[in-house]
Amino acid sequence: MEQDEVAAQVRQVIEATGVSAREFARRIVIDPSKLSRSLNGTRRFTAAELARIADIGGVDVGRLIGTTTGASDDATAGTTVGSATPTPSTVPAPSPPRAPSPSPEGGRPLQIVRETVRLIAERGFHAVRVADIAAACHTSTAAIHYHFPGRDELLEAAVRWCMDEDTRRRADATAGTRHAGDELRLLIELQTPRTEQQRRQWCVWLDLWAEAARSTTVGRLHVEYYRQWRGTVADVIRRGVAQGVFRPVDADSTALALTALIDGLASQVLATEPGLPGTGAQTMHDALIAHVDACLTSPLAG
Repeated sequence: MEQDEVAAQVRQVIEATGVSAREFARRIVIDPSKLSRSLNGTRRFTAAELARIADIGGVDVGRLIGTTTGASDDATAGTTVGSATPTPSTVPAPSPPRAPSPSPEGGRPLQIVRETVRLIAERGFHAVRVADIAAACHTSTAAIHYHFPGRDELLEAAVRWCMDEDTRRRADATAGTRHAGDELRLLIELQTPRTEQQRRQWCVWLDLWAEAARSTTVGRLHVEYYRQWRGTVADVIRRGVAQGVFRPVDADSTALALTALIDGLASQVLATEPGLPGTGAQTMHDALIAHVDACLTSPLAG
């Protein structure tokens, strides 16, 4: 099937899901710009991306690539790690179209990414094997490679998913908040690792920071995420200045200092066992609020 025909099939799948292209990109865990370029014909979809699209869209992958193969993500079960990566285009023996096998909630690709993130939080990225992820998903290593052929691609997907989830949580928590001072305090609360889930999220970020120093791809994602995160904080500060609740400061440099302070304090909290002497979550929170009051809050506010 020609590239433009594949793009047309993918557009139909996206339309059938009833979500925007950006949201669909989030569900198949790729950069929205990559999806846009592929739909516009300036970039080819990879076989693994088509597998994820088929899974999320609930269609047979053969429909997307112009064959009648009925391969599922578990079709090549038994393949060992290190063997040739199974792809939709290499599945032999055409078979009649059939209904896709039931997928986990959100689809197999998202399940793989979520379990990868959980295991990274528990063990660290380099201690997580593809076999561990497959076991957590109750599937085969071949199924993991079907959707994410390489370890680097899986790591990139995990980073992007964490970025999207973090951005979504911030947007949900601050929706409808008009007072910039209240919004900044909400953002600080979201970044304070009080619960076990918040600690796990920070553990993943710390591990990905280290990987970003070694990986060009993860490094680019790291830069993109922090550009967005600092931009969010800077926008809140600008609104606070306009509202008269913050002092007339340089929003960008103030956001840089505040986000760096959040990262440094969170690292100390993660290095301290809960309940033991050291930097705890409440200490971190109090220090951040004190910083905001001393450096940002206008004496005339309130």
